[in-house]
Amino acid sequence: MSAAHSSLPRSPQAEILDATLRDGSYAVDFQLDEKFVTELLSRLDDTPIQKIEIGHGIGFEAERAGITACNIDLSRWCEIARSELTKSSWGMFAQPEFSRLSTLEDLVGQGMSFVRIGMEAERVQEQLDYIRRATEICGQVYLNLMKTSATPVEELLPLLDGVTPDIAGLYVVDSYGSMLPDDVRRYVTAVRDHFPAIGFHGHDNLGLANVNSIAAIEAGATIVDGCLNGIGRGSGNAETESLAGILSRSEGDRFDYQELARLAEFCRSSMQVIPEDRNMHVLGGVIGIHSGYFPLIEELSAGIGVDPARLMQTASDIAAQSVGKDDIRAAAQLLAS
Repeated sequence: MSAAHSSLPRSPQAEILDATLRDGSYAVDFQLDEKFVTELLSRLDDTPIQKIEIGHGIGFEAERAGITACNIDLSRWCEIARSELTKSSWGMFAQPEFSRLSTLEDLVGQGMSFVRIGMEAERVQEQLDYIRRATEICGQVYLNLMKTSATPVEELLPLLDGVTPDIAGLYVVDSYGSMLPDDVRRYVTAVRDHFPAIGFHGHDNLGLANVNSIAAIEAGATIVDGCLNGIGRGSGNAETESLAGILSRSEGDRFDYQELARLAEFCRSSMQVIPEDRNMHVLGGVIGIHSGYFPLIEELSAGIGVDPARLMQTASDIAAQSVGKDDIRAAAQLLAS
């Protein structure tokens, strides 16, 4: 049976997954102090947070694609996680382009409980076998639909046809930080009855990551991601401590928001976050362009003497769907001429 056509029951309460040591690694160019990592994991394990994501922000083995390697290698990540996490489960992020299934098997053998596989919805069909084989290796495989909002909501389910029903869940991902709460509700509603669990991963370009996460829960999401102090790629993510605090107002303090707030301050004071250009992140959130393209946009806009906003909007107008490097370069050539 296709996962995109099955009908499944919902869980009444959502959980928070903390991704500080995965998505937060972007903010420090994947270079994390090992002592800080060890203490943070130990203290997180004493909170009710049950899922903790660690490792390279882009995915394990990202260095195989020429991306800066994390200073903590996979073997050491596993050692630290096994040592410090006795109550919480831990997992990593993967992308089929560079994350090998043989490595996934090794990670599971070293104690990893879940993996989240990231790709755009339009690429799911070509990766059905990878997803299926991953579920044979790992008991909890989540499919993260990167740049979800670039796919019209009515086109989403057909693109997911054939996904193995053995996946643990599907994630709606606001990669651009551009979704409004009503957008989140529409996307979650479209898929919530077809997968065992629905997750939401929000970025904070427009300051909506927290409220969007709550909107996702209201629409039926069963997992929402957070990072302590919101530290993550670009403008950051929903804040683990704030989500816990918001939920405590209606559901009771299920996550110990006070300890999470202390851990957020620990992260704020311990992580030497690389400064980001707030202008670019607001533009990216409104226009709908991923922060990974900002360096190219800044380089090209400076070269032809136009404002980055104009280049970004032109690229968005050119793009058939999600803006890519070719669209940005084509926009630069058009404006230059």
